Amino acid sequence: MASFPPAPAPAEILRRNRILSSKLYLDVPSSKAPVVYSPTYDIAFMGMEKLHPFDSAKWGRICKYLTKEGHLQKTRVVEPLEASKEDLLVVHTEAYLNSLKSSFRVAAIVEVPPVAFVPNWVVQRKLLHPFRKQVGGSILSAKLALERGWAINVGGGFHHCSAEEGGGFCAYADISLCIQFAFVRLNISRVMIIDLDAHQGNGHEKDFANDERVYILDMYNAGIYPFSGTKTDEYLEQLDKALEVAKSRFQPQLIVYNAGTDILDGDPLGRLKISPEGVVIRDEKVFRFAKDQNIPLLMLTSERP
Repeated sequence: MASFPPAPAPAEILRRNRILSSKLYLDVPSSKAPVVYSPTYDIAFMGMEKLHPFDSAKWGRICKYLTKEGHLQKTRVVEPLEASKEDLLVVHTEAYLNSLKSSFRVAAIVEVPPVAFVPNWVVQRKLLHPFRKQVGGSILSAKLALERGWAINVGGGFHHCSAEEGGGFCAYADISLCIQFAFVRLNISRVMIIDLDAHQGNGHEKDFANDERVYILDMYNAGIYPFSGTKTDEYLEQLDKALEVAKSRFQPQLIVYNAGTDILDGDPLGRLKISPEGVVIRDEKVFRFAKDQNIPLLMLTSERP
């Protein structure tokens, strides 16, 4: 008697339908570079953004530097769409999204207490809209990475947010979202996350804890390993070892690289001692790791690039 695989659960069918009906996967002409950014990424929130060590205007400065140095033409940058509520429900619960209608809740997530006293419509427009735009950028960048071999979202990487909980200046789980979209729209089934921000990617780790389709390499300062004060040579040596282990254990079809630079010497939160040259070498190692295996790579700049 023939056996058939179990039918997908209603929740999975709904998730798939939401992904298939999304408008975020734009067709990008070949004249554009696989670099995604929008001026609306930057956050200007009545000066309140200065109450957090997070630099909420850094994304624009990155692009201005690249264009000034002749590495990127403004006309070649791809502008994404804003993730809609239906897009966000691919990963997030309705209850979590509803909680963001409370300015008090958003204030706790972004760690800026005065936000609690701002009307929520202002919070949505000035703070959450830029985040949703970056989510759209991360999702689109995965598609571009598969098409071009690599792509960079000059934003995103909100690795502290999971399906049901935000925190650490991360309100939406763009890493989990872009991977779920990729599973359905890009017809892939194996993704590796390489998270080299100085902080643990507790959000995507929670979302994919029991998902064998996702392998996570997360090197962060837990106070023990890599311990506070780790210097460049030791850090790069540990990264080489971690990449070798990852290569032997998993063969991904896409790499999502969360490239935070809070590992830099002098960063007040990262508490590591990596030189600027060391950060460049780190990124080169990850790109070479992907290129040598012919694996498309999506780079996100993390919540603290």
